[in-house]
Amino acid sequence: MNARLAVDIGGTFTDLAVERDGERWTAKVLTTPHAPEKGVLEGIGVVLGRAGLAPADIALVIHGTTLATNAVIERKGAKTALLTTEGFRDVLALGNESRYDQYDLNISLPQPLVPRRWRLTVPERLDNKGRVLLALDEDAVRAQVAVMRAEGIESLAIGFLHAFVNAAHERRAAEIVRGMWPELPVSLSSEVSPEMREWERFSTTAANAYVQPLMASYLRRLEAGLAEGGFDCPLFLMLSGGGLCTLETAARFPIRLVESGPAGGAIFAAHVARQKGWDSVLSFDMGGTTAKICLIDDYAPQAARTFEVARVGRFKKGSGLPLRIPVIEMVEIGAGGGSIAHLDALGRIQVGPESAGADPGPVCYGRGGTQPAVTDANLLLGRYEPELFAGGALRLQPAPARDAMASAIGTRLGLSAEMAALGVVEMVDENMANAARVHAIESGKGYGGRAIIAFGGGGPVHGYRVAEKIGVDRLLVPSGAGVGSAIGFLRAPVGYEVVKSLYQRFGSFDLGAVNALLSAMSAEAREVVARGAFGAEVSETRLAFMRYVGQGHEIAVPLPARMLEAADIAAIRALYDAEYTRFYDRPVPGSDVEILSFAVTVATRVEEVLPVAEVADAPAPAPVRTQSVRDTASGDVADWAVYDRAAMPAGCTVAGPCIVAEAETSTLVGPGWRCRVDGLGYLELVRGAA
Repeated sequence: MNARLAVDIGGTFTDLAVERDGERWTAKVLTTPHAPEKGVLEGIGVVLGRAGLAPADIALVIHGTTLATNAVIERKGAKTALLTTEGFRDVLALGNESRYDQYDLNISLPQPLVPRRWRLTVPERLDNKGRVLLALDEDAVRAQVAVMRAEGIESLAIGFLHAFVNAAHERRAAEIVRGMWPELPVSLSSEVSPEMREWERFSTTAANAYVQPLMASYLRRLEAGLAEGGFDCPLFLMLSGGGLCTLETAARFPIRLVESGPAGGAIFAAHVARQKGWDSVLSFDMGGTTAKICLIDDYAPQAARTFEVARVGRFKKGSGLPLRIPVIEMVEIGAGGGSIAHLDALGRIQVGPESAGADPGPVCYGRGGTQPAVTDANLLLGRYEPELFAGGALRLQPAPARDAMASAIGTRLGLSAEMAALGVVEMVDENMANAARVHAIESGKGYGGRAIIAFGGGGPVHGYRVAEKIGVDRLLVPSGAGVGSAIGFLRAPVGYEVVKSLYQRFGSFDLGAVNALLSAMSAEAREVVARGAFGAEVSETRLAFMRYVGQGHEIAVPLPARMLEAADIAAIRALYDAEYTRFYDRPVPGSDVEILSFAVTVATRVEEVLPVAEVADAPAPAPVRTQSVRDTASGDVADWAVYDRAAMPAGCTVAGPCIVAEAETSTLVGPGWRCRVDGLGYLELVRGAA
């Protein structure tokens, strides 16, 4: 039992990867949205068959999924109630009263997951230091349980004012509810998101309660299906922050899984960057439903503590429901292979965010789809061989795709179906490039000296054109790129992050209180990790989120992973000034700094990776065929050579334009680019190379 299995459920495909003794086998099957575990179990059968392994050979199953995200976006979660402090039932609706578009008089704001009639209140009150101002009215809690039963509530979120400082009232309320209604799932804000800012805390807790019954049920069904299939090994889940956790932790805090699939992709890209010795890269993961872009520096993806889901305004920050959870920071847009192309009211080509998904899928899948998608456009441009798509498992149908493209876009614009397809692909490439530009600007970074690591089913297809648009001259397509997120799961550490608020100022820093909090957080994180680390060595990192007094946003500053001493205070303040200067060019002299929250992350140590050595040049194999491809930059049609990736030896180089084909994706090497196979079997594309 030394093989490990990873499964990533996407909106269109479910990706699988198995590794054993340095060998890897992969598979890609269509997702089964109404019963996701069926697609998982089907895919497991396929990939184990290819590997020649039995369930008893698997030592660990690692899983990531976007089911929690989809449940929130599609509003298909449980009937959820919020029990909160009297007078604060409308916090979820009021938010922080900001407007993501201040000039839109008809602005649409995201609707809370809990409607007002199910936002119930009880008398109780704590002050900002956690002292009891008004004791919890336990009879009122019991009365509200009766209301919830009458309303058919399926899950409960409890969020009281200042519970992040003192959780006593929340815990007592939960104890009463569970005593009266043991089967009702209950989420406490003091456990889900113990940080100040009640809107974000209540929103995160409500979202956790909203998806908990769905996710717990799915995870138990999957666990049972694996057991029936002969698996007798642990099942770990990928967290949005880049670590792995046990099934029990995932079922308790399912909201931490919202970005689990994309997080695996970022971990995969960081591992590949370490193998190449590239400390500054851009991760570009394009799947069937979305494209994900993440900046990676010093071999680590950018991290954040906030995330928005179900945005009302496309690409508009502040237009979604806020989730305050540890997450790998990336930009995610509706630009996948299944993203639907259409014309807007002004007759302009638009792509996404709506997706055809796996059912019915793009028109060319022949599964009942009627609206043209990005995959249909790529097919009409000659980028895919219909008989060999997805390793030949799915035969594409060009004629229906052509008719749909002409009907929806071409005829209305006076274009042929092929030219309409070109417009669709250029639009989706520009959307992704623009998202990458904005992400870099918001992060205070640029693309100078960076390379792109492209993966997912669509990343290698669109990668070179996106690189051209943002001014990057180097692109890498790793082996197994079509199932990159699943492979990333196999590289992720077992880890857990605890974030808690404790207000401090450097002018009145309480060293004892801070050390006590950090020690308790460390113990909590280590306890969670110990359940899945199996004795492996762990490392710990600590952060403080601080700002100048009077400002509205914090900057993360690292802390020593030990008991702090008086001499550390000045050093930490200096680190903050330096980090603030990196963002905003200069510090604010004479201003005190306040700390709002602390974060402690404990994780198993990442395996050390040495950069791959260079390999000698080797002759390239002959092309296996040619395809007539329309270049999106020029619009010209030409025969592009097609190479079989499996037949290309390390050290060989091919010149663009050409296609390097494999079972799960194809890498397009555009005009003016050259592609070389490195010592790991990765495809390294360089623009303008002789």
